[in-house]
Amino acid sequence: MIALVDCNSFYASCEQVFRPDLWGKPVVVLSNNDGCVIAANKEAKALTQIPMFEPVFKIKQLLIDHDVSFFSSNYTLYGEMSQRVMNTLKQFSPQVEIYSIDESFIDLANMRFVNLDAHGHHIKNTIFRNTGLPVGVGIAPTKVLAKLANRMSKKIAHYKHVCVLDTPEACKQALKDAEIKDVWGIGKKHCQRLNNRGIFTANQFAYEVSLEWVRKNMTVVGERIWRELRGEPCLSLEMLPKAKKAIGTAKSFGNKLTDLGLIEEACAYYISEVSEVLRKQNSCAQFIQVFLQTNYHSDRDAQYSNSITVTLSTATNDTFILTLEATKALRTIYKSGYRYKKVGVNLSGLIPQEFVQMNIFDSVNPQERSALMQTVDKLNQKYGKSTVNSGLVGNRQEKWELIKKDRSPRYTTQWSELLAIDSNWS
Repeated sequence: MIALVDCNSFYASCEQVFRPDLWGKPVVVLSNNDGCVIAANKEAKALTQIPMFEPVFKIKQLLIDHDVSFFSSNYTLYGEMSQRVMNTLKQFSPQVEIYSIDESFIDLANMRFVNLDAHGHHIKNTIFRNTGLPVGVGIAPTKVLAKLANRMSKKIAHYKHVCVLDTPEACKQALKDAEIKDVWGIGKKHCQRLNNRGIFTANQFAYEVSLEWVRKNMTVVGERIWRELRGEPCLSLEMLPKAKKAIGTAKSFGNKLTDLGLIEEACAYYISEVSEVLRKQNSCAQFIQVFLQTNYHSDRDAQYSNSITVTLSTATNDTFILTLEATKALRTIYKSGYRYKKVGVNLSGLIPQEFVQMNIFDSVNPQERSALMQTVDKLNQKYGKSTVNSGLVGNRQEKWELIKKDRSPRYTTQWSELLAIDSNWS
């Protein structure tokens, strides 16, 4: 058996953990630069007048009128709370696949003599006790069925956020109740193709569509889904995350920029972020791409965009080398006279660090540089992100960083933002 544990309204729930005054009240989280609503709890979703992904400036008064609390995205907090959930799950099984920031599969193969419903509630209650986050638990023989069970745990009240499909009868009934569009892995095109054949439920797909048709029209991916819905495990747990083939980031500036120096500082900061991720997976990059663009949604500004890809003489994950190369590339594509909205970097051609072929013309000692990067990472891990950074990052971050006027404190990672309790309260 496999369990899928999924946090409910994860971003909004993280905000509520440290704000008991918001429990049971509508909460939404905004995208980068407070652009639009990207997450909402059930109370906010119940207000159908508040559409997801709608620009905030269009609905801000609506949020205020309905007493909806809104927060700028706080990814540092969300990432750390996610790690707390994953650490808790490892108490229940040594085999945990972290599928996304708010959901994981866990192996329950050795739980055949355990009451799975009680065990699911134990998982749910332990996570809530350890983190304050509500979760849904779906337990079934396969990953696709576990996904379906998890969905049912949240949609059907009597399950109380734990749904177990441990018998053929329970699985069959769940398939009859599930629309084909709700099946994990069935995209819009396949859904439309199946609907055109008169297939509208998961049960019809699993038991009324032939394997030959699935193979011909939905390839091997569709076949795996078809088999998993019939209780045949085809998707194994992936215990180790796959190494990324490319690592990049691009964020819009809080304000449009014309100063090359400020854009360089933002670019250097982004390089420090992606190179740290690169080192965590023990990879080095052979290519670095830098791109720059204005705001194409503006009808008043002159428009310009460009990108450049640089081949490094030696693959590296050294922040300072990558920053130097990215800065030179940025100066090549920068043109004065434009108001820029975004700069981005992308590292590609990733290879394992131990496979890097050194260049006899390199003037740096690779062992010394590797030790330097390890020291930087340890200091940043201990004292906080960007405690040690390239001097090119500068100290004018407030002039280019994302708008985050309504960001909550980073309660769990910054000493200066720890939750304070009034000792005089009674």
